[in-house]
Amino acid sequence: MFHFYSQEDLSDIIKKHVWHSGTAAAYSYGGTVGHQEPDDRITNMSKVQQRPIKIRFNADIASSMQWNFKPQQVDITVVPGETALAFYTALNPTDKPVTGISTYNVIPFEAGQYFNKIQCFCFEEQQLNPHEQVDMPVFFYIDPEFAEDPKLEYVDEVTLSYTFFEAKKGMKLPVPSYVRK
Repeated sequence: MFHFYSQEDLSDIIKKHVWHSGTAAAYSYGGTVGHQEPDDRITNMSKVQQRPIKIRFNADIASSMQWNFKPQQVDITVVPGETALAFYTALNPTDKPVTGISTYNVIPFEAGQYFNKIQCFCFEEQQLNPHEQVDMPVFFYIDPEFAEDPKLEYVDEVTLSYTFFEAKKGMKLPVPSYVRK
């Protein structure tokens, strides 16, 4: 079951559930999403009630990754301007620590510029001990301008997809220049 939370509740939830907070993309390009720090603009956004959007969640792992990784919800419906919190679960079923690192994208690509993550676990190494399971939050919103983009007039479904790769010591995923701050 998915719930919507107040800003105060979200602060408490994130403090309790955040395992490692990653830095999400700073700008959107090619299906990547924006990153926003919680501020008055987010708190005071106008909700576009007449434009519901179904957000689908997808989870993949690279062939060498030994974790089990899945979203806790298949989809949720939000409206532009509304913050939402979703969770993914990762489990290391092996008898040794395994370190992973994730990337993400948004489909359709044109929607990526309006999909803003406030909190996520991407682009940072995450280590799970043997048989450890963790919940990883994604706190996000769809920018109200989504509803005004003519290219998205008939888009009522957006997919947020993460892929986890096994990270080897010293390995860093290349972060595209359009993502760097």
